[in-house]
Amino acid sequence: MSARTSPSLLLRVVPLYPLSPRRAGTLVHRNLLVARRNWVVFASGFFEPFFYLLSIGVGIGGLVGDVVTDGGTALSYQQFVAPALLASAAMNGAVYDAVFNLFFKLRYAKLYDAVLATPVSAADAAVGETVWALLRGAAYSAAFLLVMLVLGLVGSWWAVLALPAAVLIGFAFAAVGLGATTFLRGWQDFESVQVAVLPLFLFSTTFYPLSTYPRPLQLVVECTPLYHGIELVRGGVTGAVGWSLLGSAAYLLVMGLAGLAVGARRLERLLLS
Repeated sequence: MSARTSPSLLLRVVPLYPLSPRRAGTLVHRNLLVARRNWVVFASGFFEPFFYLLSIGVGIGGLVGDVVTDGGTALSYQQFVAPALLASAAMNGAVYDAVFNLFFKLRYAKLYDAVLATPVSAADAAVGETVWALLRGAAYSAAFLLVMLVLGLVGSWWAVLALPAAVLIGFAFAAVGLGATTFLRGWQDFESVQVAVLPLFLFSTTFYPLSTYPRPLQLVVECTPLYHGIELVRGGVTGAVGWSLLGSAAYLLVMGLAGLAVGARRLERLLLS
């Protein structure tokens, strides 16, 4: 290399350190610019949980009546279902962006081949994509929380913690989704993603309390991530706040950090090997 070579040129090939919030932020900014051009696709994610609330929470709720939670609190069916749908919106938004969009960028658009020609590292790319996915999930959750407030389904000031809880859910699922995407070989593998996400949505106490399951199945449900996300959001919205929620938060945090570590390592192996 010539003695006149600019230091900035060297940084475009070999970053000084493997992870930089500023460099990861440039990828988030790039995704924001793309979302502004495809705002219809982005906005469509706001409607799915709202339609579920109207059809199941309001429609079936008129037939079910009140529900007694596992903590012994009596809630209307709408009040019981709405926090779970909020948590599910955070999960679905994060998974959609971290899996479907990332797979297209990785396998077909070859976006990261160009990204890694800049000072952005594989770890930066993993963090940037995870942050963008959780921001998308948080946006859906914030809109849904506002709908819940308008409909009178928020029963406690502790509900202010529902949005940070949704962000944590988005982080956990976005990071794991990132790692899972690096193992997908083609579009047909998305069926395995649906096989994982759909049971979580249906059986993680989204529509009925944990006590309706036999005890062996309860133990399985208690090990699933969306169950802990729903517990966090439902506890905040209904005011049933206890120390056990810290365990649920720790579960999601560890899950997210582990997924991010695997995703960053896999991205680096796929793109730099």
